[in-house]
Amino acid sequence: MTARVRSVNVGRPESNAARRNRPTGIRKRPVDGPVEVRDPGPRRGGPGAGLAGDFIGDGKHHGGTDQAVYAFAREELDFWEQQLGQEIPDGSFGENLTLSGFEVDDARLGDVWRIGDVLLQVTDARIPCGTFRASMEVRGWLRIFTERGRSGAYLKVLSPGTVRAGLPVELTRRAGHGVGVVDAFRVQTTERDRLPDLLRAGEDLCEQLRRRVEKAQRVVESRSG
Repeated sequence: MTARVRSVNVGRPESNAARRNRPTGIRKRPVDGPVEVRDPGPRRGGPGAGLAGDFIGDGKHHGGTDQAVYAFAREELDFWEQQLGQEIPDGSFGENLTLSGFEVDDARLGDVWRIGDVLLQVTDARIPCGTFRASMEVRGWLRIFTERGRSGAYLKVLSPGTVRAGLPVELTRRAGHGVGVVDAFRVQTTERDRLPDLLRAGEDLCEQLRRRVEKAQRVVESRSG
């Protein structure tokens, strides 16, 4: 199967069952035609979202350069359809790009993907939040999703352009350090004592993750001192 973009998804402001005073754009829906992809800059002060027309309700914890685009595999959505016994349309997990025939969760930090004239670089795993839990309306959802450990990937924009459904997805650079998205997910959820392992990614470790590792190291040093 050829790796391709199955759908490009953007969110509109909707009520948020988890935070009623703050709207959410987590329920994204496919859009027709090309969509502009750009570096949104910092979380505060920039547009926040990497896709034109997308809405981010919680700009403190989501969006910005290192989370400009979120990609998820259609095959993984199919898995959850079977597990939950319900339809899960593209965009339901909050992903901007629903990909098919592409092993999103096998990605390594620093991998580079080409989609049309756009270059994207893998930065981090998606960590599930209360808004995601509320949108799914599944009892124990955060625990279930975390146990599965296939989070999809956040990406930053190296080269802007436009994306649309049907475009091929090409892996143009494979990081050699071996630190994967699954590793990033595990050490931020169930294996936090392994956070320093992420340093093996070297220059491919995004600023957000590097700060998290450094903070964890300072805590350990203060306790030992």
